[in-house]
Amino acid sequence: MVTPAPGVALVDPVPLYREGLSALIRRTAGLRWLGSTGHPHTAVRLHERLRPDVLLIDSVLDPAGHLARLLIDGDPHLQVISLVRDAHAGTDYVRTVLEAGARGVVPRSAEPDRIVRVILETCRSNGYVDPNLRPRSRPALSRREYEVLTLIADGLENQSIADAMHVSVETVRSHVKGILRKMRARDRTHAVSLGYRTGLLMARPAVRE
Repeated sequence: MVTPAPGVALVDPVPLYREGLSALIRRTAGLRWLGSTGHPHTAVRLHERLRPDVLLIDSVLDPAGHLARLLIDGDPHLQVISLVRDAHAGTDYVRTVLEAGARGVVPRSAEPDRIVRVILETCRSNGYVDPNLRPRSRPALSRREYEVLTLIADGLENQSIADAMHVSVETVRSHVKGILRKMRARDRTHAVSLGYRTGLLMARPAVRE
């Protein structure tokens, strides 16, 4: 069975930008254009109707990350990319939208080929944050907390982590609580995602068979 190419949709108030991205995605192999809306209050209906794999949102329509969080909470498989305007390019906004669950962050004014690369990279990996927008500060995890986070990223559960670190399960649970608190993460999966996006965790190269 052939897996369909990732479907892309857009929430942006400018018709010309919506038309431009539509044309760009339609001529890009490996992506499907699904549709767009210019209003945040119709974004939920757009998502429910089209069920995109990737949804790009103009930061001016989601300045606090509420729309991204709402959509992601309703569809954990959705990958949101924030198109960041110059007015929102500060660290606070980027951190806010990443904590809301966005998988990609890129300047809205980026060149078309760069936008495409961000979409493709977000689909293929754990997300993409434009280097110019990446938050400078990283959570100050202890050495043990960092070790626990890397093992969580490897897919290990608490008992397996305890066995690997030669500590008790209660100790692991305590470390996990500290990680979630310091990273302001909703759960373990969110903590790992934030770890990759902020550069705290580094994606491991794929092993070729």
